[in-house]
Amino acid sequence: METKKHKFIISGGGTGGHIFPAVSIANALKAKEPEAEFLFVGAEGRMEMEKVPQAGYNIKGLPVVGLNRKNPLQWISFAWKFFKSKRTAKQIVKDFAPDAVVGVGGYASAPTLDAASALGIPTFLQEQNSFAGKANKMLAKNARKICVAYEGMERFFPKEKIIMTGNPVRQNLMDVPFKDAEALKAFNLDPAKKTLLIIGGSLGARTVNNSVIGGLQKLKDAGIQVIWQTGKFYYDGAKAEADKSNNPLLTCTAFVKNMDQAYAAADLVISRAGASSISELCLLKKPCVLVPSPNVAEDHQTKNALALSTKGAAILVTDAEAEQKLIDTVIKLIADDKQLADLSENIAKLAQLDSAARIADIILNEIKK
Repeated sequence: METKKHKFIISGGGTGGHIFPAVSIANALKAKEPEAEFLFVGAEGRMEMEKVPQAGYNIKGLPVVGLNRKNPLQWISFAWKFFKSKRTAKQIVKDFAPDAVVGVGGYASAPTLDAASALGIPTFLQEQNSFAGKANKMLAKNARKICVAYEGMERFFPKEKIIMTGNPVRQNLMDVPFKDAEALKAFNLDPAKKTLLIIGGSLGARTVNNSVIGGLQKLKDAGIQVIWQTGKFYYDGAKAEADKSNNPLLTCTAFVKNMDQAYAAADLVISRAGASSISELCLLKKPCVLVPSPNVAEDHQTKNALALSTKGAAILVTDAEAEQKLIDTVIKLIADDKQLADLSENIAKLAQLDSAARIADIILNEIKK
């Protein structure tokens, strides 16, 4: 008897923190069912419309946007685009006729999973953060299963639907061992010196970059090797300051293409506290200083960072205090081998292995019932 060829819609996006897990789940499903068909549904003009096709998948866009609660004049525009998105999403789901629809958070997931539920199609959620997003909280009542990365998520979701899977991450990051010779060579690094990796996401992080600019002389005096990923918006200003510092141990770049090698070279990482970044740091056992972005819904990055720092698995420096404290904290920490080892040991305990494959199994098991 011929096996049924399954079809999947995966919806959500807006940031790399939603897109990486979405693509990882699709890849895991494809590895288990090579003949399966996939369609992504994202928000027009957002990052997923570029990144998903680059990963080899088709995507359709909805005109949906976020609601700016501080500007009532935009509510009418939001409502019109949301209802238009609901109509479009319903047509997309009807036409594609998927066996399951997976939501990873982000603007597009609400209308898409709503449409699927109304049509009796099984829906699944993947929540990356320790504080659930609005879309996922709204969609939880109709979801079959909800895959989470943090404990205590029954505050937001029905307990019987929750499965702890962790967040899917970019699998190639796991392939390069710590202090790998090729990784060090890629950044012209000396294996005898400590290396600091600074990452603020693909768009960058203003406070982190300002903190680094203010501490360039201190970093130079400390003799620390630095890989500084500024993000594209801040690169020109940061590069000018980096050049002025005349520090041969500093590499300043808008975007790190070979992130696997950058992680492998690093003794310590400064990072925002997005869910995907934290999952990667846990799997790679990286000592880190987390500077949560204050510009995210429900301040969820602070909650993500606290979930680690309260377990001795990361150092938390708030955005407000970063320009005064961040570089001094890092210089002291990177010289303390015992504290680095303790942070590495504690963060490794929070890692969830093979998350994407486990999520794929959950989806397949449910739709085959």
